[in-house]
This record gives sequence, structure tokens and C-alpha cells, in this order.
Amino acid sequence: MLSVPQGRAIVQTVDILAPIVNDPFLFGRIAAANALSDVYALGGEPWCAMNIACFPDPSAADDGILDMLTDILRGGLDALREAGAVLAGGHTVQDDELKYGLSVTGIIDPGHVATNDALVPGQILVLTKRIGTGVLATGVKARWDGAEDAEKSIAEICGRLNKNAAAVIRAFSIDAATDVTGFGLAGHAIEMAVASRVCVALDTGHLPLLPLVEEYAADGLIPAGTHRNHKFALCRTIVEPGVDDLAEILAFDAQTSGGLLLAVDQAKLPRVVEQLKAGGDEAFLVGEVLSAREDGKALILRP
Repeated sequence: MLSVPQGRAIVQTVDILAPIVNDPFLFGRIAAANALSDVYALGGEPWCAMNIACFPDPSAADDGILDMLTDILRGGLDALREAGAVLAGGHTVQDDELKYGLSVTGIIDPGHVATNDALVPGQILVLTKRIGTGVLATGVKARWDGAEDAEKSIAEICGRLNKNAAAVIRAFSIDAATDVTGFGLAGHAIEMAVASRVCVALDTGHLPLLPLVEEYAADGLIPAGTHRNHKFALCRTIVEPGVDDLAEILAFDAQTSGGLLLAVDQAKLPRVVEQLKAGGDEAFLVGEVLSAREDGKALILRP
């Protein structure tokens, strides 16, 4: 039995994915990292987790399905061990489509929780991972030229935990943060802006894209989720003259296990960037927080 440390509170989250890479171990690690990120975005520390797995009936599927499931679970456990969390069990369901994820319990200081509704005008938006995994995953599924390299990029970026970024949230008392996942960078920025009753600006000319993303997107390998994000958000978005059409859509690319988007006071910015990089993360300055607009627009995409 685990006891909550004195002076701490618990936070809980759950997330589950269908495979985005071919290697089952890497998929398991990515799915676990994705689930852990919700705790990290709050500034919390993962404490324990339970597996959630959906997979076909072994008697009606290929002989290798149980070996595949074993490798997926090993990948998830690998991420949990790196996070310092305990695996406490899990649940499986027969399903025609294989899926895997985690229900995660984290611990946090109740006096300081980073939320998505605490943006303040003047803050700088810092992103800790490059974007474009939705486009790359589409290229991998299509077996496009360079698909092996694309899958390696996905494995590296999506399998990396946001553990260090969460430590930075705690160290610098960052009040506003979110993880960048299915809604894309721009979609999650809008979510924060609306909740905080402000406007945010993203500099599309400085979007940190993974290798091959621009080439794949130019070839039309843009996932349906990315198009849905873009269409849904247009009513709240101002696109300034000079914004490249491709950059506009890529700002909404649906991510899996993306980085954290941190809203940082300018006085803290140099030290935050330094500590992110010292811990092995990237630190891209992708935009800023502006005052609320009278027209209700929540996002400005700038060249």
C-alpha cells in the first residue's frame, strides 16, 4: 500500500493510443510517455500507473500477437521506470484494433499547480519539443520515401519524457503550462488563451519542425486530425499577411507525446531556457501572450 507523502496532493490522468510506429517496444514507450505528460504539465511527479491494453483475440489473430503485447508492455514499463513511477497492475480488453495506454497517478505540491488558465500578457511561450509528428506518422503509414528516418524521429521525440521540463516548472514556479498533443501547438495555445481570457501570438516563421516534415506536408501527407484542428480553430484565429500556407497548417499538426508549452515571465526566461537545455530538453521561443482582444480572437499567427 502506498501512502501519499505529507503535504502533497494527488493528480490523476488517463490516455490511450493506437500505434504510430511499427516497433511494439517503442510504441509502448511512446504511449506511456504520452500519458505521463499530463502529470508533468501540471508540474507533478508520476507516482504509480496502471496499464490499459486493447488487443485482438490471440486464438483468432497471428501467432505473434502475444509477443507483440509483451513488447508493448515492456516499452511502457521502461518509460515508467525512467519516470520513477511504480506499475500497479492494469486491465486488458479484446478489441479488433490494438491500443495501449496508462492511467497515471501523480503527486504534486497543492500550493503550486501549473494550469492552462493562468496566462498573463507579456509572458513568452517556450516549447520543449519540435513538432510535426502527425505528418511524420502519416508518412510512415504510407511507407513514403524516408519513412525509416521519420520513424526514428518519432521514436526519439515522442519517447522522450517531459520529466526535466516538469522539474523546471517546479523550480521556477511557472504557473501556466500544457502538454502539446492532439490539438497541435496552435490548438493548445488557443485552449490556454480562451481559459485565461487573453490572446496569444505564434511566430510561424520560427516553428521548430522535425526533419522531413516540410517535405512530407508539401507532398500532401497531412493527417485528417490536423485538418480538423485547423478548421475548428479558424473562427478564433487571425492569420497575418505573409504567413506561409504550409506553416499555418503545421501549427495545428496533431502531435503525440509532444513537448510542454510553458508561459514564462521575461525576467525568468534566460534561466528557464538554460535549465531546460541543461536537462536535455530543447527550448524554442515560439510566441508571446498578449492582452485580450475586443473581437474575441484568441490566436494570432504571425509570419
